[in-house]
Amino acid sequence: MKRTAICPKVKLILFAIIISLPGCLCAVTAATAEVVKFGLNFPRTGPYSIQGLDQWRAAKMAAEEINKAGGIMGNHIQIVSRDSKSNADLTTKNVTEMIFEDNVKMVFGGSASSVAIAAGKVCEQNNVLFFGTLTYSTATTGKEGRRHVFRECYNSWMGAKVIASYLKTRFRNKKYFYITADYTWGWTTEASVRKFSRTENTSIHKGLKTKFPGATEKDFKDVLQIVKREKPNVLVLVLFGKDMTTAVRQATAMGLKKRMQIVVPNLTLGMAEGAGAEVMEGVIGALPWTWKVPYKYDYSQGIKFVEDFAKKYNRYPSTSGASAYTILYEYKSAVERAGTFDTAAVIKALEGHEYSLLKDKQIWRKFDHQSVQTIYAIRCNSAEQVMKDKYKLDFFDIIGSIPGVLAARTRVQWSEVRRKAGKPAVLAKLPGE
Repeated sequence: MKRTAICPKVKLILFAIIISLPGCLCAVTAATAEVVKFGLNFPRTGPYSIQGLDQWRAAKMAAEEINKAGGIMGNHIQIVSRDSKSNADLTTKNVTEMIFEDNVKMVFGGSASSVAIAAGKVCEQNNVLFFGTLTYSTATTGKEGRRHVFRECYNSWMGAKVIASYLKTRFRNKKYFYITADYTWGWTTEASVRKFSRTENTSIHKGLKTKFPGATEKDFKDVLQIVKREKPNVLVLVLFGKDMTTAVRQATAMGLKKRMQIVVPNLTLGMAEGAGAEVMEGVIGALPWTWKVPYKYDYSQGIKFVEDFAKKYNRYPSTSGASAYTILYEYKSAVERAGTFDTAAVIKALEGHEYSLLKDKQIWRKFDHQSVQTIYAIRCNSAEQVMKDKYKLDFFDIIGSIPGVLAARTRVQWSEVRRKAGKPAVLAKLPGE
């Protein structure tokens, strides 16, 4: 909105009059502060809605904190949101609207990697920065990587490495079976787990795809009947959100959990909660962050985030919430280092930057914009332990970890993926470079 210029002397007189009135200082600040808008594209509804809700909560909390502390270079944050429904086509429409109708400076969000890839494409076409909060496909910062796209969470390759390091010592030469969501995240996650667990022989370690979105309970039941006949030692559920909770409940009801180890490569607090404590007991997975990490390793800012979030929402934050919260603070930091909201300048301020907020050191890697960070293998606690917790959310026990530098793909590996996909080995240049 265009503002009318006011003479400096008049401003001083008005300021002196207003601040003399009790309780009016905040009104002056709100009235004179400029507003900068950020677009959050997240699944308010659909199969990943639980993960979406936490992103909204944490983003709102971060915005309130930043505004209370003076905003970003004196500009207050306003979050504009759209419901992605985990649909890539709808995301293209959402992001386009937020850029042209709402004039957002930056877009962030998830879930579903197809959604993140679609959002990143629109953002790059319009010179707007995009941050992925929950997008685990290696493609997001791999063959689909873009100069305007940054991923704060980990990727399937990194998660698969930490899981495989645990499974190889306990299930070496055992039979695996994969049930996989049929889209980019599912494909790359299955491929990564197979690679690092050495189960790439599909004639021995079989697998089936389930449609996404739209898989029904009957779809999962039919696939699990095949698993029951195959009798694997390890069942890998490359499923997410409500699809995972449906499948793991059915697997438990069919008695499969007693016969085989269930692995969920990318697990979240909302997914565990949705399935239930008894159903999740003993399930193995991977995470880039859990609310227990700050307490286990004594990260003070992480502890404060968990406790502030719990006080505000009466529950612990999830991985996707932590990522959304971190993104707003990291964007703020980059803008202030650059001294401007100009997209090209902010991108350059992010590339290669190291940061620590809710856990140990992370880095926005320059060549692919992946946040390289420590990755954790977790096993779900007993139902008894979960139910003892104040919020009944003590699902995860950390059973292993890998430093980010060892978990992430190397520059050579990344370049080879780009070459095979017919993509350049460097991200596109920015205007003026």
